[in-house]
Amino acid sequence: MNTPNYDPNQGSVLIVDDIPENLRLLTDLLSERGYQVRSVSTGRMALKTAQAKPPDVILLDIRMPDMDGYEVCEALQANVRTQDIPIIFISALDEVIDKVRAFDVGGVDYITKPFQLGEVIARLENQLTIRRQQLQLQQEIRKRSETEEILYQSRALLSSILNSSLDGIAALQAVRDPATSVICDFQCLTLNPVLSQILNRRQDDLIGKSCIRQFLQKVSDTLFDDFVQVVETGTPLEQDFYYQRQPIDAWYHFVAVKLGDGFAITVRDITTRKTIELELEEANKTLDALAYLDGLTQVANRRRFDQQMQHEWLRLAREQQPLTLILFDVDYFKPYNDHYGHQCGDDCLIRIAQAVQTIMKRPADLLARYGGEEFAVILPNTDVSGGQWIANQIQQVVRSLAIPHDRSQVSTVVTVSLGIACAIPHVDGDASTLLRQADRALYLAKKEGRDRSVISSPNCLSQ
Repeated sequence: MNTPNYDPNQGSVLIVDDIPENLRLLTDLLSERGYQVRSVSTGRMALKTAQAKPPDVILLDIRMPDMDGYEVCEALQANVRTQDIPIIFISALDEVIDKVRAFDVGGVDYITKPFQLGEVIARLENQLTIRRQQLQLQQEIRKRSETEEILYQSRALLSSILNSSLDGIAALQAVRDPATSVICDFQCLTLNPVLSQILNRRQDDLIGKSCIRQFLQKVSDTLFDDFVQVVETGTPLEQDFYYQRQPIDAWYHFVAVKLGDGFAITVRDITTRKTIELELEEANKTLDALAYLDGLTQVANRRRFDQQMQHEWLRLAREQQPLTLILFDVDYFKPYNDHYGHQCGDDCLIRIAQAVQTIMKRPADLLARYGGEEFAVILPNTDVSGGQWIANQIQQVVRSLAIPHDRSQVSTVVTVSLGIACAIPHVDGDASTLLRQADRALYLAKKEGRDRSVISSPNCLSQ
């Protein structure tokens, strides 16, 4: 078990893998970045280690001899002490069914081997950030629940805690019109120093005064009427509100409950909680974005492509407008990889994706990594001639990169072959038809010598 020096602010990670080389690699890489790392080689050891001292995150392999990763995850989820630990599966299994099962048993993320260190760190940090924020929110919720329990006590109990409470507290009496008995204002019976500070007013300027309606109208147009309903119906009122005041603007949460012919109110500064919630929302947006991005090239992934293709097919079927699809891949990419190495191969794909992305000018146009060295371009409201023009642009921009390719049989630099298909969708059809046509065209482009584009059955009129 590895116990290197670590930064306590980074978090603790438990790595579970039956291959010593994998354990050593991940342990060294994460330890160098300040994480507290523990590593075990079996599922049963993982359960004991997590139970003894729960880590912040678990990196879990699937294929292991005594218990596979799915069984380990289920056992951790069933244990109260370990059920909230985020589990990131990291496995060579790349089938959709394996990934789906990983999420079904409780995994929060899935990394495919061979992994990129940057991806592992990014996904690990996302889970650690969410975990920290969840713990902070839980602490805020516990504190809030404790205070709210006090709010429902009697008026006498409220008076006794006014000056010792960390929340702002006040009791108000309804001021009614003598002729109609309609509530026209509220008189402040008492309030504590905290609420006085929040309102930026002296206690003597508020206690005994009937000036609450004027103040409430500055905060919200409906707040006075809401408090009237608390008094008339006995229904508690609970809200968050943003209060702009000098020198600091802040978020507050209040609970108002009926008290005689008036109401008692408690006010808590929740600026910290709101900040955490916003940060958590941003973290979730980041995770959502990662779910639709290819980890290597940072363009759309296959999942995003499938969704966009289906969406555009249905939309354009209603509008009876053309949809063009381009499939292209790198010529002689395997020889390139074998000759220059996989790192250069990855760099090549990244440069091509970034260059082609600059051609996508319209918001609806989509470049996606379709798989391996193959890419796809969705061009809504585009006919064959428009698709051919984009294909030419792709060829030119890839050639302009001038990436050397000594193992190519068609050029001294990296080139691409492209297949173009176009159709006017109809509701009875299927987007897979267009995909097969583009794939067939790509096949013909390769068969005819590569470094070229081929159009499959051009059946779209120029727009």
